[in-house]
Amino acid sequence: MSDLIKRSISLSGHRTSIALESEFWAVLDAMAQERNLSFAALIGKLDASRPPERPLASALRVAALQQALQQASDGS
Repeated sequence: MSDLIKRSISLSGHRTSIALESEFWAVLDAMAQERNLSFAALIGKLDASRPPERPLASALRVAALQQALQQASDGS
């Protein structure tokens, strides 16, 4: 995997930075596009649905992994 890439985003009116590998960002960008959401809206939805004990970066990695596994099982 590649080095971490940091992105800044506003969540609930607060700025935060998230560092993920480029491969995860690519899947998350595709997810937002497929769902007709802005990138910020997708991250906001994933943030709101994560368990409070799970860090945001971990929740985003899990969501990207689930998306990739779903696409693989669908044959996409």
